[in-house]
Amino acid sequence: MAVMNITPDSFSDGGSLYHDQVDLDLVFAHAERCLSEGATILDVGGESTRPGAKPVSEAEELARVIPVIEGLAARFDAVISVDTSTPQVMIEAARAGARLMNDVRALQREGALAAALETGLPVCLMHMQGTPQTMQHRPDYDDPVMEVFQWLMHRIDVCLDAGFSADQLLIDPGFGFGKTLEHNIALFQHLDRFVQTGYPVLVGVSRKSMIGEITGRPVEQRATASAVAAAIAASHGAAILRVHDVSETRDAMAVMQALTQGMQ
Repeated sequence: MAVMNITPDSFSDGGSLYHDQVDLDLVFAHAERCLSEGATILDVGGESTRPGAKPVSEAEELARVIPVIEGLAARFDAVISVDTSTPQVMIEAARAGARLMNDVRALQREGALAAALETGLPVCLMHMQGTPQTMQHRPDYDDPVMEVFQWLMHRIDVCLDAGFSADQLLIDPGFGFGKTLEHNIALFQHLDRFVQTGYPVLVGVSRKSMIGEITGRPVEQRATASAVAAAIAASHGAAILRVHDVSETRDAMAVMQALTQGMQ
């Protein structure tokens, strides 16, 4: 899954595809490059969810993402995902050609559950402690693995009770969303617990602060370490890897698979 941030303020690449308005030529060139490097999903988002990010109005989010989704769906043979928590954006994105909902708030925003259900599309439910504005203000858990796991299973139950089928649901532990480095490492080391639920697991650690804390590198120098982390996640059963650097991730996975095949 290649990240397509249609925002001026995302933590790693804000403004690279958006300058006061959507730059469709840049978006399509970026999408073509990601797909040629091995991506099969393009994840389009119009709201930055970095720590401390400012909220975006529904109208602004629609203006950012709908033309992009329409253009990508018309031009490329790829799954278009929409990274949103906004009900109307979910509905309009599905009409425009999106085939997957990726919600960092796990359908908790008012009206989101009904809107996502109306689209009939699969949904990835992510865990986040707090909000993007507050999530990194002293995140706290007694047992991060158990608490995140139980929270996601509760959201699964809510969705099933609302009428979703089990095969429409994916889960994401939410690395970096209301977690310290210690919390993130614990979740990563117990990724198999989430995989064993049978629900596809999405892992997004690309260029995040946890990678920076481990390596000491600034965000623009985290591609190699992010690719290594993604390959490890894949080796433990992650179904979808949400990344900025597709080529590096593909290479890391190819090397890991070739060198570890048959190893105990």
